[in-house]
Order: sequence, then structure tokens, then C-alpha cells
Amino acid sequence: MKRYLNKGGFTLIELMIVLVILGILAGLIMPRIIGKPEEARRMKARIQINSIEQALKLYYIDNGDYPSTEQGLLALVEEPETEPVPRNWKDGGYLEKGKIPKDPWGDPYIYLSPGVHSREYDLESFGADGEDGGEGKYADVQSWDMEE
Repeated sequence: MKRYLNKGGFTLIELMIVLVILGILAGLIMPRIIGKPEEARRMKARIQINSIEQALKLYYIDNGDYPSTEQGLLALVEEPETEPVPRNWKDGGYLEKGKIPKDPWGDPYIYLSPGVHSREYDLESFGADGEDGGEGKYADVQSWDMEE
């Protein structure tokens, strides 16, 4: 009776087949992944704008006014001393971690109150190029464009 030894491991052909399969998968998947980082940044900007808007609503409920343009978003983390001085500013502020997030491109969000777009305030990120306007990946992310 012959005994076959099971040495375990892979043959060169098996390894080459696995590498070819991985190459094919990478070829199919990579084109779909490229370009997604910018889409992810734009989604993050929308999420951050929504979060800041929630904080602004809480500020308004407590104080009867939105922060002025001069007070800016800083009013959400530090009690303003300029007019309109808040009546019931919440200890600890209105944003988590007590700081104003930067947009995904590392720039501050633009806040105007009263807003230019028939709102109490305007909140926007200038996007990848850091300049007002733009199209495609350079388009601004604006609170008034996110309304349904």
C-alpha cells in the first residue's frame, strides 16, 4: 500500500491563477473607485452643514435670534459679546467637541446672517477650489441647495 504525503502548500500554477483572478478583479474595481474620494468629501460637507444647521436651530430656540454674520459660527462654541447678545446661551456651546469643523478641503465654512438666499442665514463651503462658484468637483456645497 502506497502512502501519499500531504505536503500542504500551493503549486506555482495555483498561485498564478489566483494572481490572474486578483488582477482581473482589480481591473474591474479600480475604475469605479477612482473619483470617489471627491464624492466622499462632498457628502461629508453636506453632513457637516446639516450638523451645523442643527446647532444653529438650537441656538435660535435658546436665544430667539441666529448669530449675526459678525458673530459667525464662533457663536456656537463661544458666548458672543457683540449684539445681538444671546439671552440663554447654552453652557458648553452648541457643537460637539466645542469646535467649529472645517470643510473637507480644510477651509472654514462661509456663514452669512441674514442670508442672501431668502433665509435666516446662508451656510456654504466653496468646495475643492476654495473659491466662490465652480462646476463639477469645484462646485460649492450650499445649505440652500440641500433643501427638499
